[in-house]
Amino acid sequence: MFRLYHSTQADIRAYEKESVRKEVTMNSRGLRSQLKDSVPVAGLCPQGAYGVQDSLRSGFTSVKNELLPSHPLELSEKNFQLNQDKMNFSTLRNIQGLHAPLKLQMEYRAARQIQRLPFLPSSNLALDTLRGSDECIGFEDILCDPGQSEVMGEPHMMVEYKLGLL
Repeated sequence: MFRLYHSTQADIRAYEKESVRKEVTMNSRGLRSQLKDSVPVAGLCPQGAYGVQDSLRSGFTSVKNELLPSHPLELSEKNFQLNQDKMNFSTLRNIQGLHAPLKLQMEYRAARQIQRLPFLPSSNLALDTLRGSDECIGFEDILCDPGQSEVMGEPHMMVEYKLGLL
């Protein structure tokens, strides 16, 4: 009986030492650190054949996409078109009934599916006409010139990726 109690106490001590050792190895900055080594970082997963992310297929990783908005109006500005569409749909529903926003949403969806080949920029003229923004000239019409695009790729690879051949 003494042996059983003694071996159990030894097992408990060994278990405590093991757990303390695991805590120390899991956090190399120290036990009181707020940062942990096991925090997953998005976008750093090896995806290519050599353990490096394939930039041609998935694009470049950007820290900017994962940051919080720096200004209170930034989020509102990003969602402006979505909020405008929701407001227009609710107004249409109140005035003309349920069929009008459903019909307009189907037309939006059809206009979004019509695009050029992946390596050519799309003007989305049909979508702009449906929204009524084809008559307005904004900064995106001047500053977003497709000829000065930052994203250029090999046309054959982009089409093969779009068709699912790669």
